[in-house]
Amino acid sequence: MDTFPTEGVELTHLMVVSDLEQSRNFYRDVLGAEVYREYGGTSCVLQFQGTWLLLVTGGGPTEDKPSVTFAPPGDPDRVSHQLTMRVPDCRKAYEILRGRGAEFLTPPNDRNGEIRCFFRDPDGHLLEISEIV
Repeated sequence: MDTFPTEGVELTHLMVVSDLEQSRNFYRDVLGAEVYREYGGTSCVLQFQGTWLLLVTGGGPTEDKPSVTFAPPGDPDRVSHQLTMRVPDCRKAYEILRGRGAEFLTPPNDRNGEIRCFFRDPDGHLLEISEIV
């Protein structure tokens, strides 16, 4: 019997960005992701905590996605997805990331069993650090 997913399947999170260099630098220098490969100034593959991040510049339809256009978020206050990082110490991670240039919406907030806070990448993608207490 065939099954999916099978061994060897890996997940890649794709994020459309407006400035590839600025976004690559954010994910590398602020979050500590490792650049794996770059493609012609239009995409960058990073490894981050066992996951692949693919940063791509926007673009129009192609043969295999004839009605799809890739574009960075138009309004950072309207979110359709976010990247959440579970951390052992949210307050400590907050201080480290702030020191690296991350701009948080608020300081860590204790939500009865979870401490969390949110920040954005250069294009407005919402990111969260979260600690279960």
